[in-house]
Amino acid sequence: MIDRYLLPAQRAALAPVARLLVARGVGADQVTLAGFGLGLLALPALWLGWFGMALAFILANRLADGIDGAVARVAGPTDRGAFLDIALDFIFYALVPLGFALADPARNALAAAVLIAAFIGTGSSFLAFAAIAAKRGLRADQYPAKGIYYLGGLTEGAETIAFFAAVCLWPQAFPALAGLFAAACAVTTLTRWRMGWVAFAPAAAPYKDTIEE
Repeated sequence: MIDRYLLPAQRAALAPVARLLVARGVGADQVTLAGFGLGLLALPALWLGWFGMALAFILANRLADGIDGAVARVAGPTDRGAFLDIALDFIFYALVPLGFALADPARNALAAAVLIAAFIGTGSSFLAFAAIAAKRGLRADQYPAKGIYYLGGLTEGAETIAFFAAVCLWPQAFPALAGLFAAACAVTTLTRWRMGWVAFAPAAAPYKDTIEE
């Protein structure tokens, strides 16, 4: 919901880091893979109840996710990079609730399952819209630097990071917080379904991203 407002400041902050990495021969795909590796480490950390360490790995993953885009803007974006970025992101998002389920199955498993199902809703609606938008040659005016059509919603990157931080800081509240965030994800899914239904109707005019913030 607020990504579009945060992105300009993020890009300005990460641009010097990106130029330094490109000068040293580091590519965007390398940053993406390294960030995913750090994100994977959040799973065992959560499983073992090391929530502070898990949060550090989660934030490192999200930082790498910003840096790889900055590197791509300096060196030139690629279709492979865009694919790799989004594919690994969705796996990472599912690993966090899985980690909480493993940490305390009796308390967290049901909430984690509901949240993963909600993530499938947001992710599938996002990718389905992007696939049809690409077929029609559409671009998201709000996110011109994204490698695919970026369809916003109530729960985007910033909100997801805030949720992950909250459950790591207050792990005993995971079931309640996961339920609330799953409900917010359901709202995002429903609004995206509606936008796709309207945008891709047989006689629909060219679509513009008009999400009300």
